[in-house]
Amino acid sequence: MCPMADKYKGGSFLLGETDPGSIFTLEDFADEHRMVANTISRFIADKVFPVMEDLDSKKEGMMRGLLVEAGELGLLGADIPEEYGGFEMDEICSTIIAEWVGGAGSYGVAHGGQVGIGSLPIVYFGSEEQKRKYLPVLATGEKIAAYALTEPGSGSDALSAKTKAVLSADGKYYVLNGAKQFITNAGMADVFIVYAKIDGDKFSAFIVDGDSVGLSTGAEEKKMGIKGSSTRSVYFDDVKVPAENLLFEIGRGHVVAFNILNIGRHKVSANALGCSKLALNLSAAYANERRQFNVPISEFGLIREKLARMAIRTYTAESMVYRTGGMLGAMLQSLDRSGPDGGRVAASGIEEYAVECSLGKVFSSESQAFVVDEGVQIHGGYGFISEYAIERLYRDARITRIFEGTNEINRTIIAITLIRRAKKGDLPLLPAIADLKSKLACGVPLRETEAGIVSAAKDICLFVLGTALDKAGDALLKNQEILGRLADIAIHAYAMESGLLRAQKAGKSGAHKAAMARAFIYESIGKIKTIATEILTALGGGAELAELLDQLEKLCLHVPIDLIALRREIAAKITEAGKYLA
Repeated sequence: MCPMADKYKGGSFLLGETDPGSIFTLEDFADEHRMVANTISRFIADKVFPVMEDLDSKKEGMMRGLLVEAGELGLLGADIPEEYGGFEMDEICSTIIAEWVGGAGSYGVAHGGQVGIGSLPIVYFGSEEQKRKYLPVLATGEKIAAYALTEPGSGSDALSAKTKAVLSADGKYYVLNGAKQFITNAGMADVFIVYAKIDGDKFSAFIVDGDSVGLSTGAEEKKMGIKGSSTRSVYFDDVKVPAENLLFEIGRGHVVAFNILNIGRHKVSANALGCSKLALNLSAAYANERRQFNVPISEFGLIREKLARMAIRTYTAESMVYRTGGMLGAMLQSLDRSGPDGGRVAASGIEEYAVECSLGKVFSSESQAFVVDEGVQIHGGYGFISEYAIERLYRDARITRIFEGTNEINRTIIAITLIRRAKKGDLPLLPAIADLKSKLACGVPLRETEAGIVSAAKDICLFVLGTALDKAGDALLKNQEILGRLADIAIHAYAMESGLLRAQKAGKSGAHKAAMARAFIYESIGKIKTIATEILTALGGGAELAELLDQLEKLCLHVPIDLIALRREIAAKITEAGKYLA
């Protein structure tokens, strides 16, 4: 899988062309991947969807029972090594599972809390004793995990946590005091990954047993969506945690938290993709069945255009999710994780793709929001009625833009990471910016192909980034409005390229893929130009701004296409199939 990915530097998609053969796509599934997809899809269809109403009403024991069934099928142990009771599947298998649970709302959140942020801190950073004690029972669902990071006064600013840990005089245990908020699975958790400051200043991670004296939970939160998942506050009142339950090292809790969030963001991207596919499938089927003026509404131009746009965004997200999953998998395969520090080596490798994980999370979650919203609109009044699944998907989807770091935080992460890597020389963005300036002086050719427009998107990102660095210097790192817009250009560039590379890799059999990739590329270049114009205008004015805008105009020059006709073509495929088709 992804033969070039182990040599690929995170963020380097902005530098030059990418070989289509170097990326992983859905069409590259091996037998193991198809087997996992079949197992998880049947489990969701047969076991979860029929009881969604009971789940959302929090029927006693039902969520836990489903997690145990998932554990029996091996669906909770994909990321856990075999020696600790898991199945140690590759990252693509893990991504497939995350995708399929994405449409299952409350169950998907509970499942994700168990297999991702609940288990991976121990997989990557746990001691041998911690792994042997906790991972086997987490892999089976015998014990349920929760991740306790957020506090009433600290969400995105996790390092300002107030929960405190003090080592006892005999050194045998830490005493925890404090509170955590919005903790998934809290109402049924047997194991908590808890972050606290030792002596009030050393941010550290702990494994805390749910039956510890002094640990209690608040009432279930009443939520807009994902109503069946347990979300509670957790309180620590002189909770004694054995010293051997310190996770990783004193004062290094941020290393655990941030590395786990990277892989968590990728999994959330897959969750969002799964929800988008389900929403599109429901909407396409409904549009074919619902008749107005004696014809199916799927024959109406504006409904068709909605279906086409939904499909285009879903295809693009799917291409990004599996491209990134392939890179993560290839990175993990390339590392020597045989020693006692193997988990930490893996986490460090995953950090290489922090940018791609963040931009995938932003794009997939915002695409999901678009798709479920259009799905409700296609259903009309029925979309507002809880009897129809699209109503639940609409409510459940809203949290995705908040989970695993808000999209605003992820946008700043994307831009700041690129800038810092450029300044350190880890990523040769600065030489690329210099080369681009030379090319601009010599003239930029008209972009006449999809590949040319993707190249333009990358050039625009470099051009605007270089200008921002020249104008703002180090102050740029504190200008969130510009950082967010820089991230948006990078997101579009990665998305455009991912869809195109997948279509190119498919060759003659990928005509429908090529159509969706083409539509997204031509839709995006205008948006990128608008974003870049806002950034440049914020950086200066007068004659210098006029020159910058003139250079931007040259970078954006392309031959437009008939997007209305292209969307009709895409919609015809979707309505004929009655579901998402790639």
